[in-house]
Amino acid sequence: MKTAIYARNAGANAIGALANNGYIRVYTGAQPATPETAASGTLLAELRFNATAFGAAVAGVITANAITADSAANNDGNAGYYRALGSDGTSVLWDGTVGTSGADLNLNSVAFVTGANVAVSSLTYTLPT
Repeated sequence: MKTAIYARNAGANAIGALANNGYIRVYTGAQPATPETAASGTLLAELRFNATAFGAAVAGVITANAITADSAANNDGNAGYYRALGSDGTSVLWDGTVGTSGADLNLNSVAFVTGANVAVSSLTYTLPT
């Protein structure tokens, strides 16, 4: 089965809206098997999505609007994955890859030091076909 771009864009936009005023939590270790699986690893940083988290979808991909930096990382460690949550801070939306380029979530560094600034370069979400 394949999904039309129109439908993928609608789905991606709906998912993006769930992230409005939500959270991005960056953890050490391997990404859990599913977003329903409890988060594993050490929490390194927590960042907030803006009131309008994402721009309009293009070809099933949404790109995050500016995300405020976390002025102080929570712990030392290397980022392994991130988890996106809704504005309530508990509703898990999705998990994704972390890197400095070419990942779902691109940061200024994946090596975290407690108290250091954590800045997002880019974040995209792609609705699967």
